[in-house]
Amino acid sequence: MHKFIRNLGQIEVPAPPQVLQAVLPIDLRIKSRVRITLDNGDEAGLFLPRGQLIRGGDVLESEQGKRIEILAANELVSTVVAKDAFALMKAAYHLGNRHVPLELTSGYLRYIHDKVLDDMIRGMGLAVSVDFHPFEPEEGAYKQLGHHSHG
Repeated sequence: MHKFIRNLGQIEVPAPPQVLQAVLPIDLRIKSRVRITLDNGDEAGLFLPRGQLIRGGDVLESEQGKRIEILAANELVSTVVAKDAFALMKAAYHLGNRHVPLELTSGYLRYIHDKVLDDMIRGMGLAVSVDFHPFEPEEGAYKQLGHHSHG
């Protein structure tokens, strides 16, 4: 079993079948130690530094220099759209206040589907659609700052 120890980020790699791929949901892309299945059926282990979020399109490298590309799986998500930026910001504030991982864009917010959250957002007058899409949440302020203290 190959052990993948480095995330090289979004670099150009040859197309499959030269480079294997793994399609992973967000709950596996946030883990640093996990066993995964590659598109050819082989198993591999991730042994990455803690605190990394693997993005769809990231390339991982093994101890032996073998590379795989990670694709973000389609997941059941809720997508919020609003007629104006302030309404979208307000929804982001309320979802963030509940520590909900969010994918943020200038046109929509997205989170892993949750009917209770959908009802809250609809109660604010915003439109929510439920569908399958890759989920690419923000890493969070503490990841960007490089620490986890509140001091």
